[in-house]
Order: sequence, then C-alpha cells, then structure tokens
Amino acid sequence: MAPLKSWLEIDPKSHFSLHNLPFGIITTASAPEPHPAVAIGDQVLDLQIFTAGNGFAALSTIQPHQAVFSKPTLNDFAALGRPLHRIVREYLQTVLLDDGPFPDVLKENKALRDSALLAQKECRMHLPMHIYDYTDFYAGLHHAYNVGLLFRGPQNALQPNYKHLPVGYHGRASSVVVSGTPIRRPNGQILTDPAVKEPVLSPCRKLDMELELGCFVCKPSVMGELVSIIDAPEHLFGLVLMNDWSARDIQAWEYVPLGPFNSKNFGTTISPWVVLMDALEPFARAGLPNDVKCLPYLNEHQRKSHYAIDLSVQLTTDSGSSSTICKTSATNLLFSFPQMLAHHTVGGCPFNVGDLMGSGTISGEAKSAKGCLLEQSENGKVNIRLDDGQERMFLQDGDGITITGVCSGEDGALVGFGQCSGKILPAIELKS
Repeated sequence: MAPLKSWLEIDPKSHFSLHNLPFGIITTASAPEPHPAVAIGDQVLDLQIFTAGNGFAALSTIQPHQAVFSKPTLNDFAALGRPLHRIVREYLQTVLLDDGPFPDVLKENKALRDSALLAQKECRMHLPMHIYDYTDFYAGLHHAYNVGLLFRGPQNALQPNYKHLPVGYHGRASSVVVSGTPIRRPNGQILTDPAVKEPVLSPCRKLDMELELGCFVCKPSVMGELVSIIDAPEHLFGLVLMNDWSARDIQAWEYVPLGPFNSKNFGTTISPWVVLMDALEPFARAGLPNDVKCLPYLNEHQRKSHYAIDLSVQLTTDSGSSSTICKTSATNLLFSFPQMLAHHTVGGCPFNVGDLMGSGTISGEAKSAKGCLLEQSENGKVNIRLDDGQERMFLQDGDGITITGVCSGEDGALVGFGQCSGKILPAIELKS
C-alpha cells in the first residue's frame, strides 16, 4: 500500500498516518468539555472546531448530523452507521491530502487551520464511548491451551466446548478506563495454602495483565432477535487495545462455579483512539484454523475477519527501566468479532451502541509471544528476567504496562493504535 502524502508534516513512523485517522474524545485548556477529534501524526484535528468553521461544507451527507461532533462521546457518531463513518473518514483524508480537491477547507484556511489543528500533547484523552455493557471473550487459542495445560494437563487443556463457540463472560463496564489511568491493586479472598480451604482477606499477590483487543458496537440489536453472521460486520465500529487486568489468586478461589468476579472487575484499560473497521480492512487476514466445524450461525465462509496487527507489551519498573516482555500478532485468535457478536445475540441478548467486546488474551506459540504473566511464569514457577536484571513472576506495585499495536505496512502508511498504559498503585490498607 503506497503511502498517501499529506500537506501536514507527519513522521513516517507515526501510527496515525493519513491511512488511519482514528477517532477519540479530547479536552483542552481552552475547550474543557469532552468532544470528538481525529489523530493525524502528532496532532489532532478538533472536529468540534472544524465543524463550527464550516469544515464539512463540501460534504452534504454529514451536514444534518454535524451535532455529533460536539457530543462528549463518540456514541452518536458511531450510531450513524458504517457507510457514514466511511464517508466522513474518506472526506477528512481528502482534506488533509497533498494536492487534494479541497485545499480551501483547511490547507489554505489559516484561521481554521490554526484553531482546529492541535498538538496531541496539549490534549487530554477520555474514554471514547459511553460503554453500556462489556463482555470479555476467551478466543486466544494458544492462551486457552497454555492456561489449561497449567491447571488440567495436556489431555484436558481445552474444555470440550472451546472450539465450538466463543467462550465469554459478562464483565464490568464501570471499571473500564482510558489509557494512563492508574490501577489500584485489588484486595480479595485468597488461599495462602491451597491444601487448606480457609481463605484470608489480602491484597492480591498474583496481579497480572492481559494483552487483548477491544471492539465497539455501532448498531443496536433488538431483544429476542439475533445478529446474523452475514450482518455482524455492519454492527462493528472499530477496535482499541485492551489490558484486562487480572488477580489470579483471587480468581483461583472465587471462580467456581460461576466464573471470575472480583478478580476481573477492578480495572480494564483501553487505548483512547478508536481505529475504524474500514481503516483496518487492508490488513484483514484469516485467524487461527479451527479443526472443528462450526454450526452454521458461526460460519463465516472463509471471510477474513482478523487483522494483521503486530502487538507488543512493555513492562516498566518503578525505577524507570523498561523491558519488552511480549510480541505477538492479533491473528492468534480462533474466533472473530463478528462471530462473537453472532454468538452473543443467538439467544436474543440485545446490544447497544457503545457496547464493548474483548477478544480474550492474545498469545502466540513462542515463549516470547505469551500475552500474560500467568503463562510466562507458569503460574509463579518460573522467573521472568527483565532487561535491568530484575525478575518478575507477577506485577509489583509501581510497575507499568504499556501495550502497543500497529498493522504491518510501509512507513508513512502505518495504521496503529498508539498506547494502552497503566501503572499499579498499592492496595488500600485493610483495617481490622
């Protein structure tokens, strides 16, 4: 894919090339109310200011809907549907394109250019969507196998249902936070001696991260009706990076029989920029092959619904030393987001605009591609050596995790997500 050239100065290594234009929610010192923007290089185009300055004058189809660019979330824009997302993004590309058809809109409009183009460093990022519900899936086959191997052995590593359906559970939307928000170590019931089934209330001692992708829904569905696998892509707005923090020792005690609860509801971090599905389309790929034939409602008929996103995880200690602890690909998923949505609604569960689905931990087959510390440390049996000589089995207070993701492509045509980061704060002191 040959790079598109903008009249703006854009670092060719930037995740936010003209091929991307992800949408997010910002505030600035002069505009303290949250409102939409798109990222371009190390700048943002403030869509509220751009709209007020008649930036969309040459795009008649969006004019009846311009109020969406003054809203505090992207929900109203998302609800316009994928055809309008596509039209708006392509129009903004032409406005920013060198020798494009609309130089008078921004390139030669100094007043609007000076007011609407802002440095990213001057903006504060916010959650891009109002999230009504959040469901976390378990579609990372290698992760599921590795974890099952630790607890059940090779013969029973995968449960009998695993390859037949996208396994998932309902998460907690209230604790989804934007990148940069600190995460406090949770307290909970744990077993200090697995042989003695008497729990103690304690700060988590096995705090973990999980490398995931998140997908936002842009089209609602009706209670009692399913979203077909054919129609499911039109319900998807875009993707973000996700870290679904996990308290492994709390989970080990609480998860029988209903699954994770407090071990997973204390914090989920997402990146602030939503990369639209159309921006990801050139990088569509097949996911992991499934040797089990899915039921017809999950059959995509070889449609490519996964994406060649190179993912990496960096751990930064309290002293400031950073180590890359994981590199893998987003193609390491057994089920796609359209399949997750089709399965989620097959029983009649309704979806709202802004609902969030998590992919589950994305791990590759190699040791360096394991997407959580539970796998890397074999549940606390193997030390993970960091670049500065320190070792970890699980996260310590003061540790920071930064996830990055970028689609494979030429410099100048990169489609990436920026960062998804969070730092661990000590647990609240328990008073007897």
